[in-house]
Amino acid sequence: MTQEELAAICNVSRQSISKWEADIALPETEKLLILGETFHVPVDVLLKDDLILNEVKEVHSCGDNIIRKRKQEVYEGVLIKESLTDDTIIDLLHVHKIELWNTGGKPRYWTVLFFTCDRRDFPEQISRVMVSDPDNGGNWFADFKSGNEKYIVFKNKILKYQIGNQTEKDSVCLECRKMGIPDEQMNWSE
Repeated sequence: MTQEELAAICNVSRQSISKWEADIALPETEKLLILGETFHVPVDVLLKDDLILNEVKEVHSCGDNIIRKRKQEVYEGVLIKESLTDDTIIDLLHVHKIELWNTGGKPRYWTVLFFTCDRRDFPEQISRVMVSDPDNGGNWFADFKSGNEKYIVFKNKILKYQIGNQTEKDSVCLECRKMGIPDEQMNWSE
């Protein structure tokens, strides 16, 4: 099948197919479902590559993937791909696990990336590409940490607190409520 033929089936550009093949970009969840149906394979097969779903694949001897030897400025957390307006931000991440969550909402499926990132400006970078659209789920956020500091990042807004400092955390939660985030979504792992 040519890239053009597959692009027509998926209702995307040929360039999108080329980026998927070159591992430059990831297909949206709906496109993964179409690809799975087209090629008669389960979606988890499309997602696996050399990642293992439902458990972390630890790599101890491979360049940038040596997590244990990373510096204090490493960020680690969870990012929902559908919360991004520009998925080229994924190029900054070291993705260690991918899960597909059926939320029953809109969008129905979320592509969840468990990541680390060693770019000092990562909070600023991710804040530029977060979705803030009432017709697309409202204010999306990413949560991650660096050392003992927890980050909650919205479109053009970076909130943070020291893990264990309840006063700072309460202040961040208050800001999140002002942005329409329900309390049940503020149970971040620390």
